[in-house]
Amino acid sequence: METNFKNTNLNNIQGATIDNTRSLFASVFTWMFVALGITTLFSLLFAYNPSLGQMLYSEDAMGRMHTSVIGWVAMLAPLGLVLLMNFAYNKLSFVSLMAIFFTFSALFGISFSSIFYIYRLDSIGTVFASTCALFGVMAVAGYTTKADLTKMGSLLIIGLIGIIIASLINMFMRSEAMGYIISIISVVIFTGLTAYDVQKIKALSLQNTGTSDFKKLGVMGALTLYLDFINLFMSLLRIFGKRN
Repeated sequence: METNFKNTNLNNIQGATIDNTRSLFASVFTWMFVALGITTLFSLLFAYNPSLGQMLYSEDAMGRMHTSVIGWVAMLAPLGLVLLMNFAYNKLSFVSLMAIFFTFSALFGISFSSIFYIYRLDSIGTVFASTCALFGVMAVAGYTTKADLTKMGSLLIIGLIGIIIASLINMFMRSEAMGYIISIISVVIFTGLTAYDVQKIKALSLQNTGTSDFKKLGVMGALTLYLDFINLFMSLLRIFGKRN
């Protein structure tokens, strides 16, 4: 009996590729959900524990609230940690990368505690559920589509840069109309980026499993999708959230 080695090798390669993809996505979504859980926990702690909340804000003689030093650290430190994870990726171990990611998600949660003062709890819950549904649909679309989303991703990244610049300008202008427009465009951008990033992670799954670098890719993939989800949630909340 003759053995078709060519078909056997092809089947082995295809099987290994599927295993790699499943392994990487299992890692990505596990770390992403853990990070979202940490963010939720810390945001609730600082929102509903007065002693912790007072660490973030101070009141002047006129009764006006100001962000404290700790509050500014909670808001700005996550940006530094993201830059550290990206630029020191090759030097950081898997454990170090994961520790930084979880610290990042905790600080993000602390800065997010302010949304519980601004928006109604039922409104936050509704928008969160809507975000989960939209994110899930786009993640499945990015995973299953056979279309190359590279060109779309490049345009979305350019749009993201434009949104960041517009948001910085609006910090000084304080225009509600401009903020509303930015939020609408942000929903479009991060909806598309979710599908694009999932497809990109799927392409990375062609690398070998079991190595430290492959495990680190899982953390970075989780960070990418975490940021897509959080930004999508905040954009939808600014549009549809009902204020206290």
